Amino acid sequence: MRIIGVDPGTRHLGWGVVNCEGTRLKCVGCGVVHMAQTMVLAERLVRIDQELGKLIGQYCPDEGAVEAIFFAKDAQAASKLGHARGVALLALARAGLPIGEYEPTRVKRAVVGRGRADKVQVGLMVKAILGMGDVVELDASDALAVAITHAQYSHVDRVMRRSGVLR
Repeated sequence: MRIIGVDPGTRHLGWGVVNCEGTRLKCVGCGVVHMAQTMVLAERLVRIDQELGKLIGQYCPDEGAVEAIFFAKDAQAASKLGHARGVALLALARAGLPIGEYEPTRVKRAVVGRGRADKVQVGLMVKAILGMGDVVELDASDALAVAITHAQYSHVDRVMRRSGVLR
């Protein structure tokens, strides 16, 4: 199974693609879409949609995962983040992908073991889990962490469905 994870943002949108073979995970690609500060919000949203469309076409994921909004310091920031999340969800849904949504604390618990981990800790654990030696931008490692979380939760769901616990 191949999963694309998205860490939404209107200035920096992280993405990461992970292959799952049983319980083994491998990074296929990752990066950050940077948007110029001079771009208006609508232009940024169009760019998010275009870039995610290209990535989906290039990597052909089977499923998608997006980080959910947990809290924001101000309403305007939350609103902009919500717009970016909406476009990401739309791009994944348009491609017909099943989508998982995970709160930041759940992602941090799944990857680091505690929900209060900082971005640097998440990045280090992502590199360790995926066996990466490369330097990865923090927004990209956050997106990979979302994909890893989805792989863990979807694996558990598949096992439970096979055993008849879930339908």
